[in-house]
Parts: sequence; C-alpha cells; structure tokens
Amino acid sequence: MLLNYRPEDKAPRKEHLLKKAKKPIVVKYGLNHVTYLIEQNKAQLVIIAHDVDPIELVVWLLALCRKVEIPYCIVKGKACLGVKSASVLCFTTVKSEDKLEFSRILEAIKANFNDKYD
Repeated sequence: MLLNYRPEDKAPRKEHLLKKAKKPIVVKYGLNHVTYLIEQNKAQLVIIAHDVDPIELVVWLLALCRKVEIPYCIVKGKACLGVKSASVLCFTTVKSEDKLEFSRILEAIKANFNDKYD
C-alpha cells in the first residue's frame, strides 16, 4: 500500500506539472499583437470592427491578410468583439471539439469576404 503514496520521480512529476500548467486557448486582441501574429502566420482568422476611428488604423490590415492568405471578416461594431476597447481580434488555435464548426465558419467567411472581390 505504501507504494501508492510514494513521491513522484522527477520526470513524471515534471510532465504532470507541465500538463497542469498548459496555457488556455484564448482569443488574441489588439492591433499591434494581431499584426504580429499575422506576420508570423500564426493567425487563423482575423475579425475587424467597422467603427474604428480613425479608419486608417485598420484599412491596411485587409491587404496584409490577403497577402498572407489569412481569412478576415468585418463585424458591426466593437461591441460584437466582446472586448471593451479592441478593434481587431484573431484566433490562433481552436479547441478540438470546436474544429468542425470553426472550419464551417472559415468557409463562409472566405466565400463572403476573401474570395468575393478576387
């Protein structure tokens, strides 16, 4: 019975702690951070608010997304983004249970925004 309560060895303990401390999957936001992720080709989907003032802050972002071939969409208002002051956000990773729904959303966005004016 005492074998079940012995301390963990270094390797299994380190693996156990790393698994426990894994970063959660979250949406990335902020113009500078999203731009960096697009340039590094880590962004999977970019969402831009239409009511950014001045609009010149995000106009060039569309061209950058087209150049790197990252899907983007424009939503009505910053309030739809869910973050108080963000004008742009992006997905870098998606949970495994949401991959099918995310791929459907990507196809719809590509058809309505990216491929519409090519």
